[in-house]
Amino acid sequence: MTSIRRGVISSRAGRQRYVGHKMKELIEKTIKEFIPSGFPAEISIPAHSEFGHYSTNVAMRLAPIEKKAPLNIAEELKEKILNSAPKGLFSKIETVAPGFLNFWLSDEFLRKELLAIYKNKKKFGRSNIGKGKRIIVEHSSNNIAKPMHVGHLRNTILGDSLANVFEALGYKVVRWNYLGDWGTQFGKLIVAYKLWGNRKEIEKEPIAAMTALYIKFHDEAKSDETLEVKAREEFQKLESGNKENRKLWEWFKKESLLEFKKMYKLLGAEFDVWLGESFYERQMTPLIAEMLEKGIAVKSEGAVVIPLDKYNLLPGLIQKSDGASLYLTRDIANIRYRLKKYKPAKILYVIGNEQTFQFEQLFAVANILGLDKLAELHHIKYGLVLAEGGKKFSTREGRVVSAEEVIDKVKALAKEVVSKKNPEMAAKKADKISESVGVGALKYFNLKEHRHSDIVFDWEKMLSLSGQSGPYLQYTFARLSRVIKKAKRIGNYDLTRLSNPEEMALVKKLLDFPEEIEKSAEQFGVNNITLYLYELANLGNRFYETTPILKDADKARLNARLVLIDAVRNVLKTGLSILGISSPEEI
Repeated sequence: MTSIRRGVISSRAGRQRYVGHKMKELIEKTIKEFIPSGFPAEISIPAHSEFGHYSTNVAMRLAPIEKKAPLNIAEELKEKILNSAPKGLFSKIETVAPGFLNFWLSDEFLRKELLAIYKNKKKFGRSNIGKGKRIIVEHSSNNIAKPMHVGHLRNTILGDSLANVFEALGYKVVRWNYLGDWGTQFGKLIVAYKLWGNRKEIEKEPIAAMTALYIKFHDEAKSDETLEVKAREEFQKLESGNKENRKLWEWFKKESLLEFKKMYKLLGAEFDVWLGESFYERQMTPLIAEMLEKGIAVKSEGAVVIPLDKYNLLPGLIQKSDGASLYLTRDIANIRYRLKKYKPAKILYVIGNEQTFQFEQLFAVANILGLDKLAELHHIKYGLVLAEGGKKFSTREGRVVSAEEVIDKVKALAKEVVSKKNPEMAAKKADKISESVGVGALKYFNLKEHRHSDIVFDWEKMLSLSGQSGPYLQYTFARLSRVIKKAKRIGNYDLTRLSNPEEMALVKKLLDFPEEIEKSAEQFGVNNITLYLYELANLGNRFYETTPILKDADKARLNARLVLIDAVRNVLKTGLSILGISSPEEI
């Protein structure tokens, strides 16, 4: 338990304090008492510490309204804030021309917050903002009978991290793998299997064998036009419920999922729902009839389309002239089903930039139907994954590199890193840690750039123990964990013994963590968290390297520093877990 007496925070008795607010909000609330109602305070965190912990240009934005010099307004605000702010919150507030207000939190306040962070451990950074709300995160969305490739990796890694972000904010998250398990490609696969397939080969290597059949079909179709006709016929039989084709399709799907799930286990990605396009096949005919009856859709040259002129979009095709439904048709049914069954506040579609037009059409149709009033619909688009040199990620033969090949390579490279760092480690343990480091490196590299950006693979940077990388963060966590392990226990501590600038900078950095999680939810991306953790790790390593923590003769200060180290490692662990990265205590 804890108590605060004469400015000394000790570990002996008293009551725990929980950090439930964010510093920026607290300062904004204080300022808003003295500015016009509804006028934004807009507090920022300066890039350089000489400008304070927080800063605002509100005085400059108020100047035209108040018809006063911005510096005079800043001075007035400074006096009012100092007189009304919670006691001990600020060590100083400074006005700077032409009208900035810079704020420094007091050491006393920072120590109190550190105590709360330390006591709350895993809870710090998490909140109940989304309590009572549900969000659906659709991601990965593999195509049955086709291999996962590097694009699927980025999709799965991004989607999983966003699901983690919203869970940290108290939302009930439904992780949805919307499988590509329906369409004319299955007619082609059925034809290929009946002509050239081997059951044992598919059971041995499902995806590789089915992909080979699909490729053979296309090669043979170049000289045999009847194959395309046969494929359409086989798919129509599948749509009509033909038992033989249905049984084959279900088997293709089963074998594909077995292989996909091995990959998901490696990535640590889990899903609550595996419903794909096929789930909606029986809803297509009544849905199209309803659209026509309501005048939302019209017939055009034997096909059925939804006019989208008022959205400056091409018509949305929902039925081809041969009667086949399309992605858009199934996606409309999908939204309706999700809204009815799950009643989500938001639906996130994690899908690449190249499908922007399709989602513009889908969201336009949702608007016509009034579905977007029931839930926020967001296309979480992301850029390409490119090989070194910015080239297409493919083998010498020109085929796309599979996700499995990428993971195998990164694990092998990680093993070299771990063996070099810790050559005495037992082989079994080294394998386990190498997998953790390799997968962590892959995830961090995919997440550290803004999701709209293309990313270019750089294996050396990805696995670096000294740069902005997953292994660097994992190594920092292991390094700090080693300090706590060597100490064996944290005894009585006096947090007033923490006073040097490096210590206070670390505490201040810890306080920024909750805001970074909320920022990720607002921007639907986690690159800000990757940068935050890197900066926190840098501060933690600098403190570790310049401070003789365990050799300190002052036991109260030694234990206070252990509290700080433990708080840093806990935030690193929580942050890494949000990114889907594990935190081994040894590398």
